[in-house]
Amino acid sequence: MAPEASTHLPHIAEGDAPPALPLHDRLVLWTALTVLTALAWLYLIRMPMTPADVGGIGARLLRAIPPSLADAWLIFMMWAVMMVAMMLPSASPMVLAYARIAHSRIDTPRSAVWLFAAAYLVVWIIFSAVAAAGQIAMQHAALLTGQLTTTPLISGIILVAAGVYQFTPLKDACLGSCRTPLGFFMTEWRAGGLGAFRMGLRHGAYCVGCCWTLMLLLFVLGVMNLLWVAALSALVLLEKATPWGCTVARGAAFIMIIAGVAVAFVL
Repeated sequence: MAPEASTHLPHIAEGDAPPALPLHDRLVLWTALTVLTALAWLYLIRMPMTPADVGGIGARLLRAIPPSLADAWLIFMMWAVMMVAMMLPSASPMVLAYARIAHSRIDTPRSAVWLFAAAYLVVWIIFSAVAAAGQIAMQHAALLTGQLTTTPLISGIILVAAGVYQFTPLKDACLGSCRTPLGFFMTEWRAGGLGAFRMGLRHGAYCVGCCWTLMLLLFVLGVMNLLWVAALSALVLLEKATPWGCTVARGAAFIMIIAGVAVAFVL
């Protein structure tokens, strides 16, 4: 049986960029990423707040389960779709880099790019389940307001903690892996479809490590406040996909720490 792992990428090791994708493949990939992101944002805009807001087959399915489970499912769906809307744009450079490398290798099928992207989203869906459980627990403990924001003291703690995390070695390591697609594949490459899925999981884990505290800010700003969701999406994109990403991360950290102190002890 041929070995599954292969880290021998000669065109990268020699400092050469992988060859460009054919125009047709680029159009298909960009269209798929754009449509999926757009559908996620459309869901958030038209998002059902309660099971009563759901129509069609979904309404019948939700009526067949206990109300508490129906509410929990909608909260999970909100978080899962929100993570797709927020994180897929910033992951696009990594997905495209993988597609370029995979296209140039005979040991990796072209369809593996979809497995890579799917595994990345799987990690964020798992994160969504944890975030939804946390939201439900805070609602039961009366720690969230009617606007789905935390109390001033808790909000201040979250802001300061998120700001401090921006300076940690773990944040730097995870952000570095997200910002350098070729560097990631030089050390993490696995051939074949299963290898693509494993690399997608790995990249998703790095991305969660980079951004999880930023996602917690939604409890401060309003879990369903789409303006803040868009603002955090832009911040993640600037951190991961621009030359000044590290500077953006540090600048945002100072703002979060100052805002946290002000919210907890001044406002």
